[in-house]
Amino acid sequence: MSEPLYKKNIKQLIEKIDREYPDNSQFKQATHELINDIAAYIEQQEFNESEQRYYLEVLRILIEPDRVIQFRVDWEDDAGKFHSNRGFRVQFNNTLGPYKGGLRFTRNTNLDELMFLGFEQVFKNSLTGLPMGGAKGGSDFEPHGRSESEIRRFCQAFMTQLSHHIGPDRDIPAGDIGVGTREIGYMFHQYKTIKNQFRGVLTGKHPVFGGSCIREEATGYGCVYFAEHMMEALDNTLEGKKCGVSGAGNVAIYTAKKLIEKNSKVITLSDSKGVYVNEDGISNEELDAIIQARAKRIRLKDMKQLSGEYHKDKKPWHLKLDLAFPCATQNELDEEDAKSLVDNKAIAVIEGANMPCTDGAIQLLEKKGVVMGPSKAVNAGGVAVSGLEISQNRSRLSWEADQVDEKLKAIMKNIHTTCIDYGEKIGDKTNYRKAANIASFIKVAKAIEFSGLVPLPESH
Repeated sequence: MSEPLYKKNIKQLIEKIDREYPDNSQFKQATHELINDIAAYIEQQEFNESEQRYYLEVLRILIEPDRVIQFRVDWEDDAGKFHSNRGFRVQFNNTLGPYKGGLRFTRNTNLDELMFLGFEQVFKNSLTGLPMGGAKGGSDFEPHGRSESEIRRFCQAFMTQLSHHIGPDRDIPAGDIGVGTREIGYMFHQYKTIKNQFRGVLTGKHPVFGGSCIREEATGYGCVYFAEHMMEALDNTLEGKKCGVSGAGNVAIYTAKKLIEKNSKVITLSDSKGVYVNEDGISNEELDAIIQARAKRIRLKDMKQLSGEYHKDKKPWHLKLDLAFPCATQNELDEEDAKSLVDNKAIAVIEGANMPCTDGAIQLLEKKGVVMGPSKAVNAGGVAVSGLEISQNRSRLSWEADQVDEKLKAIMKNIHTTCIDYGEKIGDKTNYRKAANIASFIKVAKAIEFSGLVPLPESH
């Protein structure tokens, strides 16, 4: 019996990615996961050959970015010395709307990372239900150790180059790691200066000049709203659960803040040097102190006023946790970490960061019955509120924080409902990862179909 058409073509598609992106491990990880889930969906739904060709053609289109932009950023430090950094913008797909996705400034930022993030952003934005395409960008500039004046000059130089490629109906970046409200403010002012226009070309601005309320908090808050719905679906609750949160950036801080509000016990936060542990639960007062220290670029390990302990070169996942919230960075939770969570009988892993679990970790957790909240769905709250900021900018309105929060809650509830619906369709109600992949892909596929880029399938 000959091999089915879709299986042969799926293999060829994966081989094409591996051949064309041999050194892009993160991009391959993200694309392989989606492709394999869609292949399983094709097989389960018993699509005819016309429908198989349709989905395969959509996959072929979606694995290639619309364009990859790289540029040099020249800037001057406080001593008068000039430096050059690399700047990037990966405009992955704008089928659903203008490109939308964050900018990150870290010394390790590279095209592999931004390719995978841009690819993931397409599907995350699809799940929000808002008209946004997917993109990602940034620079290998490292803000840590730099003065505010140096950061400002770099942001101005970066926007001078980026301004050629973005616009309110073209590409609307936001902040990400290393890029907060101040950095967005510096870049927004530079864009206004260059273009002589006050346009909503960036999101994550301060509310005093066009930013949305709770934008900083949105990814963390959305993460907890999604987790709350997950627990309800499991006939459980967040109340009283011992939670491990990794990271100490916006996502981690506001995930912790909302969990505390929901009467969960948050016992960890972490940074690149280790983990802070308070077995009694981090209080609101401690969290506020951490937020203030972070604004002054003080690391967790250097905070003497905290009542817990800082463990150098450790992660949260070896502790006894009910719920794990990896909110730091990609591939931070590996197979050994997953084994610890399984051994300690964790209920769920809720991915606040982008792709924070390795393939090995995901496979083990799913095999052992630990429910996974996938990043595509869980951390869509940030870009959802960015989408709401675009709406406010275009209508010249500013909504109150409680209005934005209610809209965020509704969006996260709808994303959860979508995942449950597709989970039931594939016969695995709590497999949020597969459900999110399939649901987001189907929406983008339909838009590509109506764009005339793929032949209409013959339904069986």
